[in-house]
Amino acid sequence: MARFVFVVPPLTGHINPTLSIGAVLLKRGHQVGWISLDAALASKLPEGGELLLIQYAEDDLQKQESEKYLDIITKKIVYGIDSIKFLYEEVLIPLNRHSYEGIAGWLDRFKPDLVITDHQMFAGAIAASNKGYSYATSVTAPAAIKVMDELPKVHEWEMNQVIALQKEFGIERETAIACSEELTMVLTSSEFFGEMELPEHYRFVGPVIHQRTEQPDFDWQKLERIPGNKKILVSIGTTFDHEHKKSFFAKVIEAFENELLTVVVVSDPSLFEQWPDNFIVQRSVPQLELLPCLDAVVCHGGHNTVCETLTHGLPMVVVPIAYDQSHVAGRVVRVGAGLRLNFNRFKARHLKEAVVEILGNAGFRDAAREISGSFNRAGGTEKAADLLVELAQEPVIDC
Repeated sequence: MARFVFVVPPLTGHINPTLSIGAVLLKRGHQVGWISLDAALASKLPEGGELLLIQYAEDDLQKQESEKYLDIITKKIVYGIDSIKFLYEEVLIPLNRHSYEGIAGWLDRFKPDLVITDHQMFAGAIAASNKGYSYATSVTAPAAIKVMDELPKVHEWEMNQVIALQKEFGIERETAIACSEELTMVLTSSEFFGEMELPEHYRFVGPVIHQRTEQPDFDWQKLERIPGNKKILVSIGTTFDHEHKKSFFAKVIEAFENELLTVVVVSDPSLFEQWPDNFIVQRSVPQLELLPCLDAVVCHGGHNTVCETLTHGLPMVVVPIAYDQSHVAGRVVRVGAGLRLNFNRFKARHLKEAVVEILGNAGFRDAAREISGSFNRAGGTEKAADLLVELAQEPVIDC
C-alpha cells in the first residue's frame, strides 16, 4: 500500500475535493495525510486520515502572519484583474513562503510515496522537488489554466511570482513548477473547460463533489409549503463578507419579494430586520441535498457551487465578483446553461428578468444536463484516486 499526502491551503473549496479523494484512498487501504495550517481540519478528515499540522511557536512571526490569510481574502474588496494581483501579492506568495518550512519538515517525517499539491500551494511542489518526492497537482480552479490562453500577460505575471518564490528556495528554473509534469488533475470536464490544447499529463477527472458528513438544519416544510412555487437558491459563498453583501441581498429582496417563488438565501439572517415571507434565510444550508429540490440557482460563480449546480442539471444566473469567477461565469454562458450579470451594475429588475428567462426557457436546463453528463463521463472521485494510485506505484527508474 502507498502513502499519500495532500498539501492544502486554508480554503474550503480547495480542501473539500481532497477529503473525498482521500476517503477513497483510505478505503482502498492506503495511508493518507493532510499538510495544513488549519487545526480545525482535523475534525473534517475522513476516518483514518492524519492531520500533519504546520505549527510555529506562539511568538513566531510566521504563525502570526499565516493566520491572517483567510481573513484578508474574506474582507478585501477587489474586482477583476485587481483581484488576481491582490490574491498573489497579499495572499498566495506570503502564504506559500511561510508554509514552506513546515511542508518540507512534514515530508521528511511522513515520507510519502506521492505528494498531491493544490495548484495554489506551490510551496508543496517546491518542497517535493527539493526533497526528491514525486508530486501530482490538483487544480480546483481550472481558470488558473485557462488564463494562459485567455489572458497571456496575466498568466505570465502570475508565473513570474511563482518562479521568483521557487528561486528563493533554491530551484533555479525559468519555468514554474506549480503544476506537476507527471500528473495535473483538472477537476472539471473537457466540455465545461472549453477548447484549449493541453499536454498529456493534464487529465480531466470531472468535479470531485464532497459529501458533507455534518449537515445544517433546514426548514424543509417551508420549502414544500406552496407546492406550485418554483424554487431557487441564492448564494454568493463564504469568501465575501464585506459591506457589498448587504447591497446585493437588498436587490435580491426587491427582485423576488411577493413573487410566486420560494427563495432560499444563504446569508446571515440578521443582515436585515425582516425578510420576505417567501424567503428561507440561513447562514448555511445542506446544499447537495437541497439542489435536487430546486429549479434554478443564483450564485457568484464559485467553481464548486457551479459544478454542484450543473451536476444536478440546473440552470443558473451567475453574478461574478472576483478571482476566477468571471471565467467560470463565462463558461456557464458559453455552454448555454445560464445567464450572467455584472455584480456592480445590475439592478433588481435585471435579476428578476434573468431568473424568469432561465426558468421559462428549457434550453438552459437542457444545456446544464449536457454538462452534467460530461461530468459523469469524466469519472470524478474514483477516477482521481485511480490516477494517483497508478502514479504512486510507478517504478522509479535510475538514469
